[in-house]
Amino acid sequence: MTKNDPMEKINILIVDDRPENIIALEALLDREDVNIISTTLPNEALRLSWEMDISIALVDVQMPEMDGFELVEILKSNPRTKDILIIFVTAISTETKYAVKGLNTGAVDYLYKPLNPFVTSAKVDSFIQFVRNQRDIKKKNEELQAYQKKLIQAKEEAEQGKRIKENFLANMSHEIRTPINGIIGIANLLNSTSLTEEQKEMVNLLEISSNSLLGVINDILDLSKIEAGKFKINRAETDLLKNCNAVVNLLKIHAKEKSLELLTDYDQNIPTLVMADSLRLNQILMNLIGNAIKFTQHGQVALKVEVIDKKGNNVQVKFSVSDTGIGIAKENIEKIFETFEQADEQTTIKFGGTGLGLSIVKNLAKLKGGILEVFSEENKGSTFCFTNWYEVLSNDAQEKPAGQTKLLPFENVSILVAEDNPINAFLIKKILKDWNISFDLVENGREALEQLKEKDYDLVLMDTFMPVMNGLDAIKLIRDGYVSGKEQIPVITFSAAVLEDDKRTAINAGANDVISKPFELDVLHRKITLYAAKN
Repeated sequence: MTKNDPMEKINILIVDDRPENIIALEALLDREDVNIISTTLPNEALRLSWEMDISIALVDVQMPEMDGFELVEILKSNPRTKDILIIFVTAISTETKYAVKGLNTGAVDYLYKPLNPFVTSAKVDSFIQFVRNQRDIKKKNEELQAYQKKLIQAKEEAEQGKRIKENFLANMSHEIRTPINGIIGIANLLNSTSLTEEQKEMVNLLEISSNSLLGVINDILDLSKIEAGKFKINRAETDLLKNCNAVVNLLKIHAKEKSLELLTDYDQNIPTLVMADSLRLNQILMNLIGNAIKFTQHGQVALKVEVIDKKGNNVQVKFSVSDTGIGIAKENIEKIFETFEQADEQTTIKFGGTGLGLSIVKNLAKLKGGILEVFSEENKGSTFCFTNWYEVLSNDAQEKPAGQTKLLPFENVSILVAEDNPINAFLIKKILKDWNISFDLVENGREALEQLKEKDYDLVLMDTFMPVMNGLDAIKLIRDGYVSGKEQIPVITFSAAVLEDDKRTAINAGANDVISKPFELDVLHRKITLYAAKN
């Protein structure tokens, strides 16, 4: 048996200088669940208490050499024996002063000679039960402490795993998005040159492939942010129908390639402007319509947008994406919303994909406070519906400029660019030249600091990850006055890492703004306009 086994015998020590008294007590206390140890010598009692796990001690008060009070005082002063339950056994006067002295010494009770066998047995029984309860509590506390240690260890391991995952995602994002940025940027530059029709077609295919790969990376990162609880919904003034048309126009090419009709049906009661997170709404519609096109071989895909309810200044809008595709078996409908899952293996083999799209749609719908529904019949088609409430800002029709705004050149703007990737450097140089911006290019943070000593600039464009000295370290040194007089120069970082923590780290290091790679030309133009004008 272990020490804390509830069936373990309880050790009871009897200390009395008269052997006949010991024999009498042993006879009264004899039972299977106790182990009786006895001695007529107080010093021997101290040794036994040290060596054995004594739970209860019945101590005679009057003994030669050392009386019971002195013995108990020694026991109570020692950490190893202080928890022994002491019961004094005495034949002296039952006056209150003696009882008080014994209890003050550390005793829990008194037995008076001649002993009443029933009282003695009952008292010892109650203290044995008390000891067992204490041992149970101690055992439970030890188990709780062990569980607590395991929980702390599991929490630390989970946090370490989370840090490793986030670091991996950040590194993966940077390593993959950096070359994609170069590919997309050069494809854009190629499109602005004189090309044959065949060359234009190849460049378009290059853009489609790059954007497809970028979409997969973004999906993985979005799922990571949702799981980490770092995904935020940012509502702003939004034109719902403009958003829908942008998504449809983007996906029309893919539908046309498959000879599918991509139809739209818009309710006339859709308000012009509402408060919505347009980026996440686009993401939901892109995934739903993109999936519908992917899994439809013949027929059509349709987007229907309708107002289904109205309360005060709020409308409930339902976005329905229907197709005439392969449909989904009833038993697989829940499965398609799981991460990295598709309806079945044959679907993956035939149509490809990561199985991330619908998982992200489900999570986004939940975060936006909306409802996601699916109605499907195998081999006949599917309808996915996203329903959400929106605050109405305006119902008035607005005149909207058609086409993309031309990005005008700058006047008297000088920029320092720190970028080590040759493709990205080529791309940035070409863009800045087209915008009539004078610039100098360096390959790391250390060179950027030295160049700032030599020349004045309106703005610094700084890559985050570079050899010798990374961008963040260089920014900190600039802000700390490493280059006298340049402490307040505006700095925009380029980063292929898109996690919120990475952006926050750049801002905390002293960056004024962060542009994620691959970047939109109008975003870069707008930020240069903003920060170069401030300086």
